[in-house]
Amino acid sequence: MASSSSPFKTFQRLVFSEAPKLVRHIQRSDSLQRGIQQGIQYGLQQGLRLGLEVIAGTQASPTPALPAGRPVSNTFVPTAHRARRVIYAPDLDGRADPGEIVWTWVVYEDDPTRGKDRPVLVVGRDRDTLLGLMLSSQDHHRGDPNWVGIGSGTWDYEGRASWVRLDRVLDVPEEGIRREGAILERATFEAVAARLRADFSWS
Repeated sequence: MASSSSPFKTFQRLVFSEAPKLVRHIQRSDSLQRGIQQGIQYGLQQGLRLGLEVIAGTQASPTPALPAGRPVSNTFVPTAHRARRVIYAPDLDGRADPGEIVWTWVVYEDDPTRGKDRPVLVVGRDRDTLLGLMLSSQDHHRGDPNWVGIGSGTWDYEGRASWVRLDRVLDVPEEGIRREGAILERATFEAVAARLRADFSWS
């Protein structure tokens, strides 16, 4: 019986003898008190910031998961591995053709379980799989040798300038695209094609 109660007695001794010492130590420790105060202040600031974001409607939404029942673009291939003849051939016939910009769900390279709906420039086809180059409106791509600027167009609802990524080709399931897109002007497409030929062995 004594042995079974000893852990409880040890616990009692710690609570009633050691806890007051700890409280006194905290009260005497200026640095520890400052740390606690700073932690409380940071928590209040973060709570206030989140509350204001909710009120203003600017709180960042969680990254969307993959859409159910819709094929996604999840294969990124070095551009030279898909080298082929590139021809400007847009034709609004219900099928996506080189020179058209279409929208498709593209997974993140660093997290294949998530992604976003984004515009892609079609540059080729393998049966029902389109070969696409990803677009971005992020200005930090300006001057990046792996990206080429194509200006603005109807593919971007906000009219922002866009860049095309050259060093990776997306395999895009045709049944996974949305038709809301655009036809890239021939001169702009040819500027992209020239980079594919010069830097990635396309013809």
